[in-house]
Amino acid sequence: MSIFLDSDLPTETLARARSGAVDAQEAIYRAYQRPVRTLARRLVPSMAAAEDLAQDVFVEVLTKLDQYDGRGAFAGWVRSITVNKCLMHLRSPWQRARRWLDSASEGVSVEWPEQRSAFATGDTVDLERALARLGDTARAVVWLHDVEGYTHAEIGQLLGGTASFSKSQLARAHVRLRELLEADGVKATCMPISNSY
Repeated sequence: MSIFLDSDLPTETLARARSGAVDAQEAIYRAYQRPVRTLARRLVPSMAAAEDLAQDVFVEVLTKLDQYDGRGAFAGWVRSITVNKCLMHLRSPWQRARRWLDSASEGVSVEWPEQRSAFATGDTVDLERALARLGDTARAVVWLHDVEGYTHAEIGQLLGGTASFSKSQLARAHVRLRELLEADGVKATCMPISNSY
């Protein structure tokens, strides 16, 4: 299930935000800041970069409110901006070079949010650690498909590939997650919630 709420933003709030009402813009920020940050943190391994990207998302959302045509849920529009910003960041030549340098260094670990909810179980923490150990593309495919509910065709298009590319990335990521979780002593199956294609 997506971390974004399926409820629409009240039309009045959107209209007031478009006209520059600061309280309406603040209402948009407050309504979506948690899902935007959560999604950015799950797609981008660096917490600092994820926070920067979340702020960039809100700058784009608030400056491009007139481009939202109301055909879909406002939350979906914000989610698509978040996903696009994160994937652009991960595909940038600077990020690829940085990841190559990091992988050449011994003992470099991926940053991952350490804040845990009161409801987080040991299995949740183990899964988050395992997700953090996946490559950028694999982690993005797992999160977009298994949590956000994107289809393989949508993920393939977002990543500049095909539905088959997304399917193979997901299958390999599930195998790797299973290996990582079993190595940590957790016996769990890694299966998608649905088989949407």
